[in-house]
Amino acid sequence: MTDAASIDMDAIDWRKQDGLLPAIVQHADTLRVLMQGYMSREALAATLASGKVTFFSRSRQRLWTKGETSGNLLQLVSVQADCDADSLLVLARPQGPTCHTGTISCFATAPGDALAELDGVVAQRKAATSETGYTRTLFDAGLARIAQKVGEEGVEVALAAVTADDAGLVGECADLIYHLIVLLRARELDWSDVRSELARRARA
Repeated sequence: MTDAASIDMDAIDWRKQDGLLPAIVQHADTLRVLMQGYMSREALAATLASGKVTFFSRSRQRLWTKGETSGNLLQLVSVQADCDADSLLVLARPQGPTCHTGTISCFATAPGDALAELDGVVAQRKAATSETGYTRTLFDAGLARIAQKVGEEGVEVALAAVTADDAGLVGECADLIYHLIVLLRARELDWSDVRSELARRARA
């Protein structure tokens, strides 16, 4: 992936489509496709300079920063061109709903990383000190208690592997993964750290 600050503007083929390139925006954490817009050279330059994803509005014939009126900005993480240098993939973190309908994505059923989404929910509940649910009670109980729960859930997964049906095993695995995510957050880590390590091992 090309770092946003180092993309070669001159290597992009701006001649096609009257100087406009389709730009697909993907959530940097969950990898869910959020929207598609069009970027001109000026829009990409503005995106790189401001860190806020900016498009060229074909209807208004001007640059348009996503969220400039709603406040639901897209904070740039990275951008890269495709193999033909005539379309762009933008990774960003949304500051609120991306779609004008109030949903996170303009594509109603766009797939994403369910574990990253769960990690985001756990992070929100950790930050909300007024939260009274189970996740909050785990954080309030402390790291040792969370680690104990991970151990208990691991044992339950092992037992389910030899005594439960498929649905039971899947349920126990889900419980274990949830508690692992809570443990990571308690240690000021997150799911992306595990994902990066898995990616490193896959490349090894």
